[in-house]
Amino acid sequence: MTDRHPITVLGAGQAAEHAALIAGAGLALGARRHLDAAGVPPERAVVLGPLAPALDAVAAALAADAGPVLVLASGDPGFFGIVRALTERFGPGALDVRPGVSSVAEAFARVGLPWDDAVVVSAHGRDPRTALNVCRAHRKVAVLTAPGAGPAEIGAALAAVPGLWRRLLVATDLGADSERIEEVTPEQAAARDWPGVQVVLSLGPGAELPGPMRAVAGGAGVAEGGWGLPEDAFEHRDSMVTKAEVRALALARLGPRLGELVWDVGAGSGSVAVECARLGSAVVAVEKTADGVQRVTANAAAHGVDVLVVHGAAPDALAELPEPDAVFVGGGGADLAEIVAACAERARRSVVVTLAALDRIPAVRAALLAAGFTAEGVQLQSSRLAPLPGGVVRLAATNPVFVLWGTRLDSPSAQSSGDTL
Repeated sequence: MTDRHPITVLGAGQAAEHAALIAGAGLALGARRHLDAAGVPPERAVVLGPLAPALDAVAAALAADAGPVLVLASGDPGFFGIVRALTERFGPGALDVRPGVSSVAEAFARVGLPWDDAVVVSAHGRDPRTALNVCRAHRKVAVLTAPGAGPAEIGAALAAVPGLWRRLLVATDLGADSERIEEVTPEQAAARDWPGVQVVLSLGPGAELPGPMRAVAGGAGVAEGGWGLPEDAFEHRDSMVTKAEVRALALARLGPRLGELVWDVGAGSGSVAVECARLGSAVVAVEKTADGVQRVTANAAAHGVDVLVVHGAAPDALAELPEPDAVFVGGGGADLAEIVAACAERARRSVVVTLAALDRIPAVRAALLAAGFTAEGVQLQSSRLAPLPGGVVRLAATNPVFVLWGTRLDSPSAQSSGDTL
């Protein structure tokens, strides 16, 4: 530790090789197990609990020139660790970070799996729904657990989704004498208490095989090849597939992203469901026809994503599904307004509806407004270039479609309602 780096952050497991550094610290912070293992005397130790008082203790020690400050952390403290909070408070120039091996790397190493194709998510200080939805959406996930988002909660969330297959590897107290690795089903995980500190690996079919590395930027998946794919990218029946232009607008209003759950109700070919999954969301597709269920499943497999398909008719089929962030409702008959109302009752953020019949618009808008959403929309009509003899082109009109959307008024992304329709 130097004047330039008054705070040293030491990844756990390195106490023996840094004994002099520990002995010279004026103040040492860490979990009780780390402080005890390093032999830090009580008068110089601050046990980490709530973060704000611990950071205040560091600030007071620096102001009083009480000697160098040492922070003992788990694994790699720059990987979902305390380095972020220390940097925000004291600046990166104040830190000398000496990382250990991250607990995620250790967990995958213990079970002999590579993890360059894994999605890693932390539940510490975050909405646990993010971690739960990432486990639903991706086949190789590591979760740094926290109270309220441990093995039991992860297991319960995965068990609640019909047709979803996952196995959980629970790594407890990595590096300690009490370390253990257990493989359980989601149902088994949900039925137990889990003392200790865990990393949970959620693994789906094929997780042992090399998979594509999924780039993630700004919390949203980056789909290779873009989005708003052409209709021939999906198996469909009699052109019953959401057109690319309509799908592009629907995706923009849905805003699918990593850590969220989207419903595709009346999925048809599942083109919207597949595109949402390609952008990182967990997706449940609800489809009432057996051949439609097969098409959605085939299209998801063709694009290498997981879409959980429920065979049933809305609104009844929605009752047992986990709460969505956004919902897409495609088409619909005389009961469309009832379906939209049921979706809006459960949606946390937004609902998007496409329909062809003008006379159903007032009832859909009324359902959105009654549920506390905005109600906006457009008529979307596009004409595509089509070849003619002689090397020239004409405009070929597609059928006009109405796209309605609503944003929950108490959600951060709510916008003022317009009267486009």
